[in-house]
Amino acid sequence: MKNRDVQKVLFITSSRIGDAVLSSGLLDFVQEEYPNAKVTICCGPLVVSLFEGVPALERIIPIKKQSYNKHWYILWKEIVGTCFDIVIDLRNSIVSRLICARRRYIYGNHINKELAKVKQNASVMGLDSVPDPKLCFTEEQKKRALELISEGGPVLGIGPTSNWVGKTWPEDRFIEIIQWLIGKGGLMEGSRVAVFGAPGEEGVAKRVLSTVPDGRRLDIIAKGTPGDAAACLARCDFYIGNDSGLMHCAAAVGIPTLGLFGPGYPDIYGPWGKHTAIACTLETVHELTGYAGYSSKECGCLMGTLSVEHVKDVITKNWPHLIAASS
Repeated sequence: MKNRDVQKVLFITSSRIGDAVLSSGLLDFVQEEYPNAKVTICCGPLVVSLFEGVPALERIIPIKKQSYNKHWYILWKEIVGTCFDIVIDLRNSIVSRLICARRRYIYGNHINKELAKVKQNASVMGLDSVPDPKLCFTEEQKKRALELISEGGPVLGIGPTSNWVGKTWPEDRFIEIIQWLIGKGGLMEGSRVAVFGAPGEEGVAKRVLSTVPDGRRLDIIAKGTPGDAAACLARCDFYIGNDSGLMHCAAAVGIPTLGLFGPGYPDIYGPWGKHTAIACTLETVHELTGYAGYSSKECGCLMGTLSVEHVKDVITKNWPHLIAASS
């Protein structure tokens, strides 16, 4: 089968923002490699907006998880009448084995789970090189982003929240870093600051935003969909945030990105790209969570040994590289 003969591709990806974004590089590769193909994307409802701007998009099918894996049966009924030239299944679902397909690429036990997630995805298709994650946006998403972040000089993006307090860097340290960057003599002196946060995370995000000088505050807290937030990130010049889906969005839109890690796996889930860097706690995830009596609900913040001075040092040392790589 020649590349130009490929007309229909099925792409089954994650329901989580970070994993979905990390799969976008493989999707971008497919569009480049098979220019005549139209892509059907199956993903969780939360991440639908991240794929609405895909140039080769034919349709998006949201997969809402149900008990007894009934969501896969529902998906099968949606697509069983279509014969796909290529199926790429990053969920290792039964569906990809039960539909008509000329070629199948399925994430399974043969994948080395210790590799970076983007490398795992690339190995599903046997690729020698790793496609960088890449997000594209609809005109409506771009318009919405321009309304929230208008023209007017450099913008520092800040992601001070996370879906778990254990990997959320203390807000007072974010505040100190912001003041250091945008204050007199800072690397982003005089810049505006866009603070991001998902619904349910408004408290921390708004407290951080309130410390930014008047006239420089950009409130992107719980504004619209993940796709809208990612389009806003594309209008920033530098992003600092906790290990989260927002961090991966920032890297995937090509802006210099610093990810802050504690109880996570930066070797697997670090932001990907030449324009990215990480700053980590002194302890590994195993040291932070592997003690007797550990409880994720009661552990509190586990980012204490990631100091402001260390983050400043990482930014300073990587600044020329980050800016040059994103240009």
